[in-house]
This record gives sequence, C-alpha cells and structure tokens, in this order.
Amino acid sequence: MSNFEDDFNEDDYDQPASETNPVRARMKQLEKEAKELRKQVAEFAVTQRELAFAKAGIDPASPQAKYFVKGYDGDLTPEAIRAAAEEAQLITPQPVQVDPDKAAWQQSNRIAAGAETASEGPSWIKRIKDASSAEEVSEIFAEAQAQGVNLG
Repeated sequence: MSNFEDDFNEDDYDQPASETNPVRARMKQLEKEAKELRKQVAEFAVTQRELAFAKAGIDPASPQAKYFVKGYDGDLTPEAIRAAAEEAQLITPQPVQVDPDKAAWQQSNRIAAGAETASEGPSWIKRIKDASSAEEVSEIFAEAQAQGVNLG
C-alpha cells in the first residue's frame, strides 16, 4: 500500500452532503436501523418475560419475586413458571379446579351405585326433648308432617 492510501480515510475527508458516497450513506442508515431494531427486540424480550410471569400469577416487581424472576431460566409458559414458583414456595399451590358438570355426574353415579345414603334428616325425638314450650313442640310436629314423617 502506498502512503497516500494509509493516510486517506474517507470518514476524515469532509465532503458536502451532495457529494458523499451514496453506498456509504445507505450503509450508515441501515446500521442505524439495525441498531434500533436490536434495541426493540431486547425490549420485547423483557416485556414478553414479564408478561409470562404475570400470567403465572407472579408480580415481577414484588420484593419476594425479584430474585426468582431474575434467576428463572426455564420454560416461559405460565404453567411451568407457576410450578417452579410453587416448588420455591413463592406462591401457594392453587386448588384443583373441578368441572361442576363432571362433579355432578360423579355424584349421581355414586348415588346410583349405592355408595351414599340419603341423610337421615333432623332427629325429631331429640328436637322434641330439647323443646322449651308446647308451641315449639307443635311447630316440630307440623314440620314433620309437612315432610311426610309421622311422629304420632
């Protein structure tokens, strides 16, 4: 290389804006856009991580959860985060949600199979013995008759 090439640097050479190299100008523009996009991707990753923890029921800003959020490196699904937080005793396990329709069918199946018996209802004799007045005894008899129980 000659001394001229070593001493010549295009960035040091001041040219008017109309005479600048269009390729270099476009490269600078693309570099600037790439830098901005990298910044947006990093911000998106942080926001996505915070959203995953919020969906799992963990407040990333709470003092108890800060170390957990910072150190967690597992799957970012709400179920995985919740399981890890329960394991770390950061949150209490959620009770298992039972489908009401399924529970009703299970109960009717148990009843049909004879696994459960009907409740005996109130102990009429005990209620009569505990009655403090004749009016109360009359009310107990009326209630029993209304339910189809013959106490007489």
